[in-house]
Amino acid sequence: MYYLGIDLGGTNIAAGITDDSFAIIARANRKTKVPCEPLELVEDLAQTALEALANAHLSLNDVPWIGIGCPGTVNRQTGIVEYANNLYLENFPLKGLLTNRLQKEVIIENDANAAAYGEYKAGALRGADNAVAITLGTGVGSGIILNGSVYSGSNFAGGEMGHTVIAYNGRLCTCGRRGCWEAYSSATGLIQTTRLHMLLEDPARKSRMWSMVNGNLEQISGRTAFDAMREGDSLASQVVDEYISYLACGIVNCINIFQPDILCIGGGISNEKETLLTPLREQVEKQSYNSTNCAKRTKICRAELGNDAGIIGAALLGI
Repeated sequence: MYYLGIDLGGTNIAAGITDDSFAIIARANRKTKVPCEPLELVEDLAQTALEALANAHLSLNDVPWIGIGCPGTVNRQTGIVEYANNLYLENFPLKGLLTNRLQKEVIIENDANAAAYGEYKAGALRGADNAVAITLGTGVGSGIILNGSVYSGSNFAGGEMGHTVIAYNGRLCTCGRRGCWEAYSSATGLIQTTRLHMLLEDPARKSRMWSMVNGNLEQISGRTAFDAMREGDSLASQVVDEYISYLACGIVNCINIFQPDILCIGGGISNEKETLLTPLREQVEKQSYNSTNCAKRTKICRAELGNDAGIIGAALLGI
């Protein structure tokens, strides 16, 4: 069996063909036009799918369906993207239009949910009945698997753990609330924390982080504090410790709510591996509701599929 999945993002459309071991055997990519006329977007999706099939020397007859992971509120039952602000889509009948274009069944799902499903079927969440996938990128993405199925709530907008508040009346989040976990634990949040420490606590510019960014605060990345910490910079260590404490707070919330078998962490910051995960696990174990009286604790690990999670998860949505 072969499966076709598409990860529709605000920057790129990425399609992949997986075999029956869920490995990607062929790919196709193109830039996402934003904003884009609906029929033009459908055509770009169709052409990317057909290109991926051609690269695998296959046709539409060789796949049972086309799965798509799309950002925003995605109604899997109706096949309508109800709202995706980054793509300027509202009540967009994606499934119907693409089905008509390719004469093939189409299944759509929220992109974070699709990525979580990919990890569940082929990655770090294999073997779990209940699991959570967290992605630390520009925002904090989350996907939840309950009893082997994607959880999306009664209105298909469930599972937005990044927009749970960890600091009442704290930093302004892009969603309009203050103190969201995303505002502190995303790569964007880490950059803001780094910048604040450099400005407020190191006006003399003694920290190694200043030279790393050539004195330009706009060059701060999610790696700056971690790299400087490894060189023994004390201010960078403070930044990393603060960041991990924010991250742990949100992770504990996830565990206290869902008590998953496994929680995996992906995104660029997860590339810090055990530098991130070891102190994170220590804090989570101390704070979790079941920390002192539970034989089974949530396993916290790094996601395995990287940027392919969304493609693989989308491809397997019909399984």
